Amino acid sequence: MIIKEVSLETVCGVTSKLPHNTMPEIAFAGKSNVGKSSLINGLMNRKSLARTSSAPGKTQTINYYRVNSDCYFVDLPGYGYATASQKVKAGWGEMIEKYLHTSKQLAAVFLLIDIRHKPGANDIEMYEWIRYNGFEPVIIATKLDKLKRSQVAGAVKTIRETLKMPKEGLLFPYSAETKAGREEIYKYIDTLLGLETS
Repeated sequence: MIIKEVSLETVCGVTSKLPHNTMPEIAFAGKSNVGKSSLINGLMNRKSLARTSSAPGKTQTINYYRVNSDCYFVDLPGYGYATASQKVKAGWGEMIEKYLHTSKQLAAVFLLIDIRHKPGANDIEMYEWIRYNGFEPVIIATKLDKLKRSQVAGAVKTIRETLKMPKEGLLFPYSAETKAGREEIYKYIDTLLGLETS
């Protein structure tokens, strides 16, 4: 995938009607502060189009980024932010559920997990919820640069075992700092979009 043009096209809140897009959508879900905005910026080859924040839980909308004329990257609200009110948490859940049930163009759901830690209850719940809605989540194990190379295989095994991933389940370790793993993710997206020969 060669990034030529990206733009934030649509922002949807709890009461917003989701757009009826005609291009494939690739959704990104993950716990607050897992590095979701950093991943999206890294894939779009932009520094700050997707807003990053030191305050977890800032993404409270569904953001649609148009990528070339090939697809949309859809940034779903971060979950699991402990100090958010129950009303806010319910709103995030409603938005994600509505999106998974409503989108006619959803090609894949990327679920981000911090590679340094065993997936928590919220991660497991989201993984199972995405599967319940008919999609096999593609795991992006973020913050790869925080581990020594010798620790990576064990961390990946822990994620796979904790989520009870099938053998064919896809997992891509990724570093927003070094961009390690980005080319593998690009290749997978190209396969999804039928762009392998482009």
